[in-house]
Amino acid sequence: MTHPTPGLSTFRTETRAWLEENCPPEMREPLRSDSDVCWGGRNFQPSSPAQKDWLDRMGARGWTVPDWPTEYGGGGLSAAETKVLREELARLRARNPLNSFGISMLGPALLKYGTEEQKLDHLPKIARGEIRWCQGYSEPNAGSDLAGLAASAESDGDDYIVNGQKVWTSYADKADWIFCLVRTSKESKQGGISFVLFDMASPGVSTKPILLISGYSPFCETFMDGVRVPKRNRIHDENKGWDVAKYLLGHEREMISGMGLGGQGESPLVAGAIATIGLDADGRLADPLLRAQIAHFEVRTQAFRAMSERFIDELKHGTAHPAQPSMMKYVGTELNKHRNELIMAAGGSDALEWESDRTNGGAPARAWLRTKANSIEGGTSEVQLNIVAKRILELPS
Repeated sequence: MTHPTPGLSTFRTETRAWLEENCPPEMREPLRSDSDVCWGGRNFQPSSPAQKDWLDRMGARGWTVPDWPTEYGGGGLSAAETKVLREELARLRARNPLNSFGISMLGPALLKYGTEEQKLDHLPKIARGEIRWCQGYSEPNAGSDLAGLAASAESDGDDYIVNGQKVWTSYADKADWIFCLVRTSKESKQGGISFVLFDMASPGVSTKPILLISGYSPFCETFMDGVRVPKRNRIHDENKGWDVAKYLLGHEREMISGMGLGGQGESPLVAGAIATIGLDADGRLADPLLRAQIAHFEVRTQAFRAMSERFIDELKHGTAHPAQPSMMKYVGTELNKHRNELIMAAGGSDALEWESDRTNGGAPARAWLRTKANSIEGGTSEVQLNIVAKRILELPS
């Protein structure tokens, strides 16, 4: 059995005390609706003063991105300290102070490929939740072939002129800036791609929500008509954007895999099943078949949680296999789909309801329908399984 170092024990004690003092009680309650999720951005409207206080306090300490360097708005924590902070936040059942594609996707890419000027310009704003980002990757005629993109960036002095269309751009209608793949050369499919950043308020940018079967529209079409993008906003070399894109995808798949763990607080699956079905004389869920299914699911979730912890540790120490995010993404999304299927099974007829206050506007059914996209977004499950087969299991093509 290993024992924590004295320094790490002191850090845990001090961290626990600070969180107890600074995390508002409201921020320790389960999320009630989408408005309880903090995305930040120029147009961010807090759902409550507590939500704003929690973001400001964590941002000021650098703990929205605890393992980023302090000069870029981070906390400067080691991998071990970051893990302790994550454990203490979970112990409090504290809400995430800031959800951000800037943190989970763009930030790591900037840290690896950005210039010092680009890092200082963008990373502190991401850490403080001042700018909300979206991702311009998928295109309507490319399918799963990400490198088959057609959006073009023509050189015009110190600028690019960008034309084209992106699709499935999550929250594009709410984002301030976009990180976008564009074609700067036709001589090579993957070698002719560049990675650029631009303001969504730029002339020529427009968005159109895509209505899903769940009734919600997190996705959008994004149109670029003669958008002028300064070349200083290009990350890495011209025509080398595919390197950045692949690196970012690993972090995106790591982020998506997290849905397999569920949120903080009481499990809606267990709570819903008890409320609908009730307990037997022994205090167990009255439906033995559903009880066994939930128990099996919870065991799988704990196994995935252990695997996630190991992967994060390996990632921080630089020993993770490059294809591990694909494995994590596949298992995490399958778990999330299974969780929502069990929630529907446990909810009885109420789970089929669509609009009443009793079910928070049909939240179970809408969430279940939304999960159908989990095995597509961020790379289809079939693509992830192919990557695992070839790169981890080393099976023949």
